[in-house]
Amino acid sequence: MSIAKGSITGLIGPNGAGKTTLFNIMAGFLVPDSGTIRLEDEDITGLPAYKLFHKGLLRTFQIPHEFERMTVLENLMVVPPKQAGELVLSSLLRWGTVRRQEQQNRRKAEEVLDFLQISHLTHELAGNLSGGQKKLLELGRTMMTEARIVLLDEPGAGVNRTLLGKLAQDIRRLNTDLGYTFCIIEHDMDLIMELCHPVVVMAQGKVLAQGDMQELRNNRAVQEAYLGG
Repeated sequence: MSIAKGSITGLIGPNGAGKTTLFNIMAGFLVPDSGTIRLEDEDITGLPAYKLFHKGLLRTFQIPHEFERMTVLENLMVVPPKQAGELVLSSLLRWGTVRRQEQQNRRKAEEVLDFLQISHLTHELAGNLSGGQKKLLELGRTMMTEARIVLLDEPGAGVNRTLLGKLAQDIRRLNTDLGYTFCIIEHDMDLIMELCHPVVVMAQGKVLAQGDMQELRNNRAVQEAYLGG
């Protein structure tokens, strides 16, 4: 399968189809037994997640992984790579550089919070957020670096309908306004229909079909495998 640059590609299929395993391979958490993963023209097969992060390949999780004892602002500020303050000697000897970078990161984080319309949560501990707010925070963290492609693992899981609508709106804005490329695993077919084109259907570890949702709804193999026959 391929994910077109600038697209919002959906990835659906029954439980056990291999969707999350595929994400884990793409994001560097698992090494594939065979085959290749390419980011544009570069073979990135088997590269660990931290190296893929520096190449702009990011992922979120079905269950958010926030730093719960840090504020929302701090959760965003730790994301940018190559911060001088990460090194003890730099923090002692290059305190001016550390301070300037921290000010830049704070301004960027505040812009992200404004974009997502959650500035009122700036100083709230991330562990106190609702499930939907944590999903927005995860989306915000992807905005703190130069993302080329973002893998979203069930962004709608555990999110109430009001926040889900906002989350969908923000994903669309990131795609249309900032050029983000997304691949989304999701079981909420309404969300998939609203956001995604094309949609890839997996079953038993393989790609079963791909196209727009209307085509897939009329596909007999897809009906039998996933949509209820």
